Amino acid sequence: MQPLQFPPRLLMGPGPINCYPSVLQAMSTQLVGQYDPTMTSYMNEVMALYRQVFNTQNQQTFLIDGTSRAGIEASLVSVLEPGDKVLVPIFGRFGHLLTEIAERADAEVHTIEVPWGEVFDPQQIEEAIKRVQPKVLAIVQGDTSTTMLQPLSDIGAICRAHDVLLYTDATASIGGNPFDMDAWQIDAVSVGLQKCLGGPSGSAPVSYSDRFVSAVRKRHHVEAGIRDAHHTESTGSRIRSNYFDLGMIMDYWGEERLNHHTEAATMLFGSRQCAIELLREGQDKVIARHQLAGNAMLQGIQAMGLQPYGDLSNKMSNVVGVHIPDNVDGEKVRHDMLNIFNIEIGTSFGPLKGKVWRIGTMGYNARQDAVLHTLQSLETVLRGQGFALPNGEGVDTALAVYSSAKESAAQKACL
Repeated sequence: MQPLQFPPRLLMGPGPINCYPSVLQAMSTQLVGQYDPTMTSYMNEVMALYRQVFNTQNQQTFLIDGTSRAGIEASLVSVLEPGDKVLVPIFGRFGHLLTEIAERADAEVHTIEVPWGEVFDPQQIEEAIKRVQPKVLAIVQGDTSTTMLQPLSDIGAICRAHDVLLYTDATASIGGNPFDMDAWQIDAVSVGLQKCLGGPSGSAPVSYSDRFVSAVRKRHHVEAGIRDAHHTESTGSRIRSNYFDLGMIMDYWGEERLNHHTEAATMLFGSRQCAIELLREGQDKVIARHQLAGNAMLQGIQAMGLQPYGDLSNKMSNVVGVHIPDNVDGEKVRHDMLNIFNIEIGTSFGPLKGKVWRIGTMGYNARQDAVLHTLQSLETVLRGQGFALPNGEGVDTALAVYSSAKESAAQKACL
């Protein structure tokens, strides 16, 4: 058998993306035992790092071993008891995912929807909360299926006013768009590494407010094989998943270190480095870098005569949807981008399947050369299909966006 060998792909779709080299290096570190003091000290360090990533003081900030979907499922199955009401505002594919996971927890699920390409006004959500009176509001911040970014800054206060727990999946948006957990009064968040955080899929950083933890602790359970005399049973129903039982996972990450699973050490090392990369560069600078790359890609796309998808005033900074032009074979374009230029761009799902491309500028790939290479390659492939477009305008426009940003930064530095 030969060693693993992959083509040198530039991943410019909606995720996953190419990892930061330092993340890959961290993940090659040799293992130690899960209760080795060095290992537990790094677990504590990861908790502290992700409090900064989420902008929170929450003690219960840690990793769920699994992809971003594991973080979603752990959050919802642990807080929702059978019959609990949950409200899910749906504006893309991943709202439907939250709905399905809540349904599998036997919750009473209520949904509201807006057309794909739009987001919710806070008043729409408050009106639905008043009508449904849910225990939990579960909403996506950034939905890559539509490229839309749902504003959250007012929703937490609405939920607190009506005694509703607010959970959000911020996998697609964290790191590339503002996220302020405590200031926005968000009770629970889960994310993945494979987008703006610049890591691989396989670990789900999470954070939970005291309100959320109290709801979970009512269902607290300790496995018989590790139970001691001081452990007591909860009054609530047992969480239906053992692996995703947040109460037991919190015990594992807490001072008592009750055994629940063997921590995925390699993913912890990678998660740690993702947070370090974000914080070392500075959150504001990383968000600005994503905004610059996303704006350069968007303006380059428009200069090529292509039509962006959705409400641009509520677009994520890190991915742009592009209407596939008439008389253009969208899948052949993706095939040629991949097999000729080694660049991956995405399609979409549901009502947008085959109708839009999704082009990401995330994490390590939110940089000038990746944007320019993608635009130039896309122009060449489109010309090959007979699509008429201005010669070089996409690249020239993106270059102008970057040049303008550099001039503005230089002027500010002189003040």
